[in-house]
Amino acid sequence: MRSYEELLEKAIKELPKEVKKSERFEIPKAIVQREGNKTIIKNFSQIAKAINRSEEHLYKYIVKSMGTAGLLESGRVVLQGKFSRDEVQKEIEDYVKTYVLCKECNSPDTEFIREERVLMVRCLACGAKHPVKGI
Repeated sequence: MRSYEELLEKAIKELPKEVKKSERFEIPKAIVQREGNKTIIKNFSQIAKAINRSEEHLYKYIVKSMGTAGLLESGRVVLQGKFSRDEVQKEIEDYVKTYVLCKECNSPDTEFIREERVLMVRCLACGAKHPVKGI
């Protein structure tokens, strides 16, 4: 019978060189297409669904933060102006940090609640609540 140390060494030797990092929650990548002077986020509804937020709330945030006008139509967003995929992705990531992730445990399992007239994010994992500014 082998000792614990021998088994541990054997296990460490058999580990792959690169261990894949697989988090339960990953921010979806935006599929962006430019048509003339417009930028289209083609997978907008999938992004909103993946982060568990309404399309309208995410849409308002993106339009306001990018300082442009836009149109939310059938699962996609058409923005006025030319924006790169990286610019759009950065805004989505900023939204997730502000309105989705719990400030205490970093869990994406959160929901919006209203206490009196204050919009709050409540974590379903640890129960923490923190206020967020409205859009």
